[in-house]
Amino acid sequence: MAAARQVPSPRNQRKRARQLHRAGGEGAAHEKPAGGEGAANEITDRAASAIGVDTGGTFTDVVAWRGGERVAFKVPSTPRDPAQAVLEGLARAGAGRGTRVRHGSTVATNALLERKGARVTLVTTAGFEDVLEIGRQERPDIYALQPARRPPLVPRERRIGARERLAAGGDVLTPLTAGEIASVVRRVRATKPDAVAVGLLHAWSAPAHEQRLARALEKLQVPVTSAAELVPEIREYERLATTVANAFLAPRVSAYLQALAQGSGGSEIQIVLSHGGTAPPEQAAREPVRQLFSGPAAGLRAALASARACGFERALTLDVGGTSTDCAFLGGRDTGRDGLPRRRGREVAGLPVLLPTLDVHTVGAGGGSIARIDAGGVLRVGPESAGADPGPACYGHGGPATVTDALVVLGAIAGDTLAGGALALDRAAAQRVMAALARDSGLPGAERAAEGVLRVVESNMANALRKVSVECGEDPRGAALVAFGGAGGLHACALAESLGTPAVIWPRDAGVLCALGALTGGSRRERSRSLLRTLRDARDHAALARGIAQLEREVRAAFPARDRARVRLEHRAEVRALGQAHELPLAALPLADLAGRFHDAHERRYGFADRGATIEVVTLEVGGWLDEPLPRERALAGARAGKPGRAIEVWHDGRRRRAVFHRREEIATGARIAGPAVVVDDGATLWVAPGWSARRHASGAVVLTRGER
Repeated sequence: MAAARQVPSPRNQRKRARQLHRAGGEGAAHEKPAGGEGAANEITDRAASAIGVDTGGTFTDVVAWRGGERVAFKVPSTPRDPAQAVLEGLARAGAGRGTRVRHGSTVATNALLERKGARVTLVTTAGFEDVLEIGRQERPDIYALQPARRPPLVPRERRIGARERLAAGGDVLTPLTAGEIASVVRRVRATKPDAVAVGLLHAWSAPAHEQRLARALEKLQVPVTSAAELVPEIREYERLATTVANAFLAPRVSAYLQALAQGSGGSEIQIVLSHGGTAPPEQAAREPVRQLFSGPAAGLRAALASARACGFERALTLDVGGTSTDCAFLGGRDTGRDGLPRRRGREVAGLPVLLPTLDVHTVGAGGGSIARIDAGGVLRVGPESAGADPGPACYGHGGPATVTDALVVLGAIAGDTLAGGALALDRAAAQRVMAALARDSGLPGAERAAEGVLRVVESNMANALRKVSVECGEDPRGAALVAFGGAGGLHACALAESLGTPAVIWPRDAGVLCALGALTGGSRRERSRSLLRTLRDARDHAALARGIAQLEREVRAAFPARDRARVRLEHRAEVRALGQAHELPLAALPLADLAGRFHDAHERRYGFADRGATIEVVTLEVGGWLDEPLPRERALAGARAGKPGRAIEVWHDGRRRRAVFHRREEIATGARIAGPAVVVDDGATLWVAPGWSARRHASGAVVLTRGER
């Protein structure tokens, strides 16, 4: 029971919950099991066989398999020491030696957003030291005489030029001598770096120079990131920026993972990566830049599983938290074999990251998004957030008007407390800030202002959903909307009506779905390499086949030897017409019809195709994954007869209405609830709008449809 002493007392937990509570819906930190259907949530001596953990800015979500039961709960996050909250959650769930732990982390993301990383020195080809600052010479504000830009992660005095040069095809123009290597090491040592990034011009095609420099720099006893190893691809600026970001994050993430390993009681920890798979801590520590979309990536797999359990192969996801909303389209034409959307290259905190990720679109629209009237008299909502401190006005700490306050005033967030009674809900404060917003905007009353706030924020959410569906050639009318996160269910009906989606799915454990997705994601490894090879003749096809075979060997070698025979492979290629600047992602195999499939995809995306153009394969990528089945779960227990809900009052569509309040576990499987109604689960809330009906599915999800369908 030594580990149990790490868990704070209930009094301290309530105190921290009041300080850190997430902006985003009733019950966002209930201390009951979120979906365990009556399972105990106390600290236990029973060892958990598998645990999923997702760290957020306010709460850390935990889902555990323990004694045949699925147990889920939240513990307050500890931003100053993120490992503390994770270790508290592991102790509470019963982690021990041999427990399989899958962890989605925000440590790398927050470090990059806050620019709190290592002191990095960059080594690059002489004459190209300023590529990191020049970038693509883009001007976000074309009329600004001095556009506001965040400085690069490495200042000019810590960018070291090495006298060497390669041609674009890899031919040596200026050799890298032993004397130059010694000089570079001396100059780097003089900068006193915490980490070093090495990225030489065109080293993606011939990495020998870069590898020699990286080996020599290792004698400095600091982490060294080599672009040739991390991202052997074209586009020098993106490649260099990705390498520098990795070096910037490495010491901090490594320290965090070491603290987890030391305090986890011998658990087998795997870290969720941006592509949805996992990696062991030692690999995750070497390549922390692969963790930047860890949390959102984990949630997509669980969302797709919930949609498929309810009979839908295609789904839009709506993950609404306190600060932002994450959206994706699952099961579309351009997704992988697992149904998840993938892409290469994202931008984080103004920096490009040239690595494979799941395709999640994020907007600044969440429960804590601030509502205000701008200088032109227009109501604006977000992207600024009230965060956890002071939080929305209804938290009682003097916060501004937010989306959560609007939901409180309208009655969609019912009751007088949040977080299982740990946080008193100041409904009067929410009423005051909405009344003030009404006066500033000329609206007749707090309820009208609250309705306006919801319409604005839901318009922003709808635009995000259209971006991942309609703008990508996918019809949302043929997909279900899977709503999760603390507040996804509160906006789902309005957004489904806006997009024409036929059904809404509110999954079991909606409030902790990313932790569940982390647990069910399995292990995945990916390798990629740029080739710049046309598809003119048999020699080209042979070269591509050799490139795929080499990547396959590297992927299999990244798994433990005992598992390599079970690894399933997926092959992708970035393809363009010769002379184009950007590529389309396609399945790489079979190579024989790759050109035809490219033309079809180009016509679908852009409306035309030049079928006589020469096709060029820019980059090959091979992904390998192992499914790791979860322990067998006991049959889901639910209320057989169901319990009647209690009457509450809500404001909807310009007037007050009588609604019914339910807890999800008290609804019998198959029972139908007609809107208006509010359904509360531990960690999330669902609003069933008038004209909609909800049924509890056998999987534990609640499925909403319009009318009697």
